[in-house]
Amino acid sequence: MKVQRSIEIVAPPEEIWPFLTDPEKILEWYIPLQKFEYTGEQRSGPGAPLYFEEKVAGRTMKLNCVVTEWVENKRFAFRMTSGNMMKSYEESWILEDIPSGIRFTFMEQGELPYGIIGRLVGPVAQLMSAATVGRMLVKLKRLAEQ
Repeated sequence: MKVQRSIEIVAPPEEIWPFLTDPEKILEWYIPLQKFEYTGEQRSGPGAPLYFEEKVAGRTMKLNCVVTEWVENKRFAFRMTSGNMMKSYEESWILEDIPSGIRFTFMEQGELPYGIIGRLVGPVAQLMSAATVGRMLVKLKRLAEQ
């Protein structure tokens, strides 16, 4: 299952960056998230551990992750190290300079467990996720452009 969506935001990257790295600000735009927190002493940069809970189809997905990329005002990415409801999961948030401001790209890629059932459910989960991501990006744009 892979979802990639982008939106143009009329704001400089340094105004958007806190919405990608500050747990309180992430919760403002990332609609299904119920919890997002750094779980170790390291709070930034590659290797920082984090945990998040997300409401998915009436259940709570709980994932422990590690930051894989942290390029200030450019890129934030993480991958799952353990959790429920997913066999594997990765997310990337990318800021690209454009004439009007920034193009923000949200990418997620994951594999559902459950064998054949997971593969059958995957396309439906992908459509639902894509719709949610679209709403999230509109919310991020509104918050960052205030």
